[in-house]
Amino acid sequence: MELFNSLIDGMTWLLNWLYMVTVNIGIPNYGIAIILLTIIVKMALYPLSFKQMRSMVAMQKLQPKIKEIQDKWKNKDQKKMQQLIMDLYKENNVNPMAGCLPLLVQMPILIALYRSLYRFPYINTDHASFIWVQNLSDKDPLFILPVLAGVTTYLQSKMTTSMTDPTQRTMLYMMPVFIAWISSTVPAGLALYWVIFNVVGGLQQYFINKQTIGIKEGASGK
Repeated sequence: MELFNSLIDGMTWLLNWLYMVTVNIGIPNYGIAIILLTIIVKMALYPLSFKQMRSMVAMQKLQPKIKEIQDKWKNKDQKKMQQLIMDLYKENNVNPMAGCLPLLVQMPILIALYRSLYRFPYINTDHASFIWVQNLSDKDPLFILPVLAGVTTYLQSKMTTSMTDPTQRTMLYMMPVFIAWISSTVPAGLALYWVIFNVVGGLQQYFINKQTIGIKEGASGK
């Protein structure tokens, strides 16, 4: 508990420090401070995100071969089916668990930001607003940020989702709705963080997709 409280205090200090950065550059605003925080976190997590995104692209392109294995062995030998799928991952240097680590690392950050914003000690409450949101510690009254959180989650997920996999296809539509609902119940500052996190992540995914053309071609047998 003491460690977690220290994390919350550290998040509060960092947000106020970033706010002072916005003051010094002449655009004092806590919303901009949260955007800067998001970019810093996203850049810090980039090495993990790169592995995650690269594996997701590769897994997407491996889906036809995985489906072929499943169709052939699911009613014959489940153990052999799993082994063949794992061998396929290994041959293509894909880690199916790579997507979990960035999320696990980010969870303490999200929780700390939520707790920090809940009763945030603003240096200047006049700068606690962001466009239509009067106070970033309150919920978005117009639900614009929650909708954006859902839309950006969908767009980023669509870049790596295999439409041939029923589970992935279901998650593609269900997860954005869940994120939008969660974002409507938390401080607007946290919803803003998630929107910017998705936007930066989408840009990173675009460039990673371009860098993994070789993986796509190899997985599709070209």
